Amino acid sequence: MDEPAVSRVYLPAIYGAPQDSPLLEWSSVVKRLTEALHYWISTADPTGAPISRPVDGNWIQDALYFGGDPKSRWRRNLAVNPKATVTLENAESPIILEGIVETTTPDEELAGLLAESAQAKYGWGSVEWFQQETCVLRPIQAMTWSGVFEHATKFSLA
Repeated sequence: MDEPAVSRVYLPAIYGAPQDSPLLEWSSVVKRLTEALHYWISTADPTGAPISRPVDGNWIQDALYFGGDPKSRWRRNLAVNPKATVTLENAESPIILEGIVETTTPDEELAGLLAESAQAKYGWGSVEWFQQETCVLRPIQAMTWSGVFEHATKFSLA
């Protein structure tokens, strides 16, 4: 993937975000996404009501791969509306991904990368396991900052 376009996150002046704070590097975001153990996915049901759930996942090749039973509420939501937001657990230094979730069946090479990542993070996972249908979020944009909106950076990936 090419480097994403970088800009400052728009925040209303009342939030007190420093306008002279340096922007963050995409590589620092990728590092945190790769190392994260848990991700929170937010979807909307057919009436528009939001739902948020924690999921395990693997950040590989500029996308987040994660699973879940197709009968779960959040997976049924995605079947109707594939738009989703994914965040990390750290509210003091958030990463917010916005994009479209698709389902895919990884080929052997990708399944190997996913299994290697899952083994390192969670102590489980095999190539065979990851050659099943899985969800993938390829973000359209990402936002992050630290503290009280310092380094508020937006990355446009599409």
